[in-house]
Amino acid sequence: MVKIYTKVGDQGETAFLGCGMLQKNDPHIDAVGSLDELNSTIGVSLCFIQDEGLRQLLQKIQHDLFTVGADLAGNKIKKDALPQITEKHVLELEQTIDQVDGKLTLPAKFVLPGGTVSSSFLHLCRSTTRRVERIVVGLKNEQGFNQEILKYLNRLSDLFYILARHSNKEFDVTEQQPIYKYFDGGKE
Repeated sequence: MVKIYTKVGDQGETAFLGCGMLQKNDPHIDAVGSLDELNSTIGVSLCFIQDEGLRQLLQKIQHDLFTVGADLAGNKIKKDALPQITEKHVLELEQTIDQVDGKLTLPAKFVLPGGTVSSSFLHLCRSTTRRVERIVVGLKNEQGFNQEILKYLNRLSDLFYILARHSNKEFDVTEQQPIYKYFDGGKE
């Protein structure tokens, strides 16, 4: 029987495909760990989303995030040895954004995250994606880095924003704008 614990990481290191052993605070590990957190956030969100089309889209994104992780892990391995994010992945996100965005009006101001339960979770997915993107930017100048990953993550956060707004619109929930209290010239 194989045990889940290996004790390899007890000294703060972990095996990373294509790089050997790395410290657990290495930027590569941070990026892949943040992808895992995003994928888990999507998984929790799925518990609260009833719309079957949206559920299928989120599950596809979960699979794509494993491709992002493999792509990040494999940039030091022979090209095409692992799945990679391609322009096709980015175009699929853009098409979905355009479809959903066509049903919405452009907000006049920033929108506070919240509203329906599904919208709130989709905003959480958006903000988590933005954090992943900030971490991955730190890897972009490495040899073999696939620039499509950054495009994909940028579009993904846009998609979550549009999906969150659409979830509110479906239930006629009015979006709230921030109030800039104590701002001279602003209204309280």
